[in-house]
Amino acid sequence: MENGGIEECSVKLLDSFCNYGSSESRWVDGSEVDSMEHEPPPSRSNEGREGYDSLRRRLVKKPKRVDSFDVEAMEISRTQDHHSKDASLLPTLALAFQTLGVVYGDMGTSPLYVFADVFSKVPIESDVDILGALSLVMYTITLIPLAKYVFIVLKANDNGEGGTFALYSLICRFANVGLLPNRQQADEHISSFRLKVPSLEMKRALKIKDTLEKNKSLKTLLLLLVLLGTSMVIGDGILTPAMSVLSAVSGLQGEIESFGTEEVVIISIVVLVALFSIQQFGTGKVGFMFSPILALWFFSLGSIGAYNMVKHDITVLRAINPAYIYYFFKKNGKHAWSALGGCVLCITGAEAMFADLGHFSVQAIQIAFTCVVFPCLLLAYMGQAAYLMKNPASYVNIFYDSVPDSLFWPVFVIATLAAMIASQAMISATFSCIKQSMALGCFPRIKIIHTSRKFIGQIYIPVINWFLMVMCIIIVAIFQHTTDIANAYGIAEVVVMLVSTSLVTLVMVLIWQTNFFLAFCFLLVFGSVELIYMSSVLAKIAEGGWLPLAFATFFLSVMYTWNYGSVLKYQSEVREKISSNLMLDLGSNLGTVRVSGIGLLYNELVQGVPSIFAQFLLTLPALHSTIIFVCIKYVPVPVVPQEERFLFRRVCPKDYHMFRCVARYGYKDVRKEDHHAFEQLLIESLDKFLKKEARESALESNIVEDIDSVSTKSKYSDLPADNVTDELRIPLMLGRNSEETGTSTSRKPAAALPSSYLSSDEDHSLEYELSALREAMASGCTYLLGHGDVRANKNSFFIKKLVINYFYAFLRKNCRGGTANMRVPHTNIIQVGMTYMV
Repeated sequence: MENGGIEECSVKLLDSFCNYGSSESRWVDGSEVDSMEHEPPPSRSNEGREGYDSLRRRLVKKPKRVDSFDVEAMEISRTQDHHSKDASLLPTLALAFQTLGVVYGDMGTSPLYVFADVFSKVPIESDVDILGALSLVMYTITLIPLAKYVFIVLKANDNGEGGTFALYSLICRFANVGLLPNRQQADEHISSFRLKVPSLEMKRALKIKDTLEKNKSLKTLLLLLVLLGTSMVIGDGILTPAMSVLSAVSGLQGEIESFGTEEVVIISIVVLVALFSIQQFGTGKVGFMFSPILALWFFSLGSIGAYNMVKHDITVLRAINPAYIYYFFKKNGKHAWSALGGCVLCITGAEAMFADLGHFSVQAIQIAFTCVVFPCLLLAYMGQAAYLMKNPASYVNIFYDSVPDSLFWPVFVIATLAAMIASQAMISATFSCIKQSMALGCFPRIKIIHTSRKFIGQIYIPVINWFLMVMCIIIVAIFQHTTDIANAYGIAEVVVMLVSTSLVTLVMVLIWQTNFFLAFCFLLVFGSVELIYMSSVLAKIAEGGWLPLAFATFFLSVMYTWNYGSVLKYQSEVREKISSNLMLDLGSNLGTVRVSGIGLLYNELVQGVPSIFAQFLLTLPALHSTIIFVCIKYVPVPVVPQEERFLFRRVCPKDYHMFRCVARYGYKDVRKEDHHAFEQLLIESLDKFLKKEARESALESNIVEDIDSVSTKSKYSDLPADNVTDELRIPLMLGRNSEETGTSTSRKPAAALPSSYLSSDEDHSLEYELSALREAMASGCTYLLGHGDVRANKNSFFIKKLVINYFYAFLRKNCRGGTANMRVPHTNIIQVGMTYMV
């Protein structure tokens, strides 16, 4: 009866302990192990063995690792929820109104130049030319922005974040296709990491997943495709302001005598300087200021278009019949195909609907386009076509000629302001794409300013902003006319759309697991249309189309070089990391004197002791009493919840006083740069970690003792208890974190155990460690940073030496370094140099 009571007590303790944790794998020093993987199968003939194995398996189930506090996140937690959590109508309508000032400015100003460019290739000889061009424009807007983006692509968002890198992050989460080998199984436990896969058993999706993961060439090709799309978005950010502003200001040539091209260029440059100067105030303020202007602009487009239809020719409604597209091509042949380059300009800025999604919400963008943008644009183009029916020679300046004389100046002012706002869409999209690529290791580190404490997606990048401004001014000064810029503009726009179509198709097949026929239809329909447009715009490379290709080549080279060098550097660090045996041989003093203080050693490894630590041991005469290896790691999710951000782990035995902290951030997360707050929160979380560890260590020892007493008659009773204890050295997640996230647990966490579970020796050990930690904190924190020089091996190929020793080295030297990312006094920083041979 006594043994039965002990067994019953042990089972209850095990239940309270094991059922709180997750049955998934735990994080152990950067590597993940399955607790069940190496367990011997239970013997059905031995009831004692079966009972013991059942208890032991339940004991060694590893809890989900969420055991620390947010250290660097700003006070804007859960701000990503504005994408989907606020379902009320009024806030959604307000957000939809703001999208007019940020997202749709580019597409809204396309009536300024579309027909002028189309009919510069196709002379107007009959009604078929006008109706065919109008039908092309109408169905292009219906097919690409409305059908493709509004109803399909917007649904492929990454927790409310859009753009090519958002699609790439979705694919990286489902299939391990990232080239940087720092992925951990523990990352998959992040709530925003998990994907809602409807049917994981489908062989097709799993086969594609395995193929992508095993083929390095496909991984590289996928990355290059994403980088190409991102490069073209940046190119759009350069061409859009130049095209929009120049088109708006050129309206003065027909209204003011002796107002020539030189005056247009000068005024356009002044407007561009003003536009880029206000970017520092942030997307939110700019959108709030510009939205009423764009709303008035769309109202003007629709009203003037309806007026022209009624006054000149209401029969342009015949263009709804797509047969006029066939008549248009039959009549004009090659010239009609060339005119497609001008027709595609009617959807410029459509990619901003997806790329700027992080600033707003899916519902807001859908409402604004279907209820305001789409009908007003159709009315505007039909009104211009009606005017051309009676005045075919006015195609050169069709927009301003179709405006009633009494409304010219008000419309001109609104058009100029709208052109400035049009540029805002692609500028914001450029900022978003660069931040995403930087967080995912594909762009050199540069300064990012978060302009809103309410929405973390609204950012401003000074270097990129001024670079875009200089490039815009150069383009306007050199080309001076919209025709050549339009040729370049079309190439950048179509390439971005093709990349999005390819990635969304992969998402549909791999993640959504859509019917293969439907996914193929999506690729066939939209891909075919975009390829037709691509064939037209590529024919104009010599007429200005080379410009976006030059920009794309430059940025693609920069991004791929940075990613390539970063991957090689990380692989070199993994090869050269310090072995645990060497650390144990050095002893707890690590071969030097330990002085009071905390050393925060920043490194990129998620497992093992970095080789840069050996340089500090060789260089410094003394070492801090507490060492924390801090790894800042970006995972392919937009935002990591604060309570799931940090993973703590003790490195080496207790008397070494060494810990590892992996801080996981999403590509949209904000890192607070106040080092005082960082240090304070870090010590608080480490304090909680130590207390939690002590409680669980006491609980483990009590449970193991009970299990040993229950299983004394089993032939496996001689198993050392340390085997179990060693595997359970990591604490469970804090109970208050579960409450904060709103998750429900059926049992209370181990943190609620009474302090009486601690033995006197363990209590003294904990008190000693906490007092040592407080003493170290009183002495201050020192940031230990490595200044690494990356060089190619001597036996490397010439191309690799050229890329690593010169291009990558140049980028590392001129990008934002570790000391710039942390606002830490130089007196608190110790740097050592090290050369990595890759």
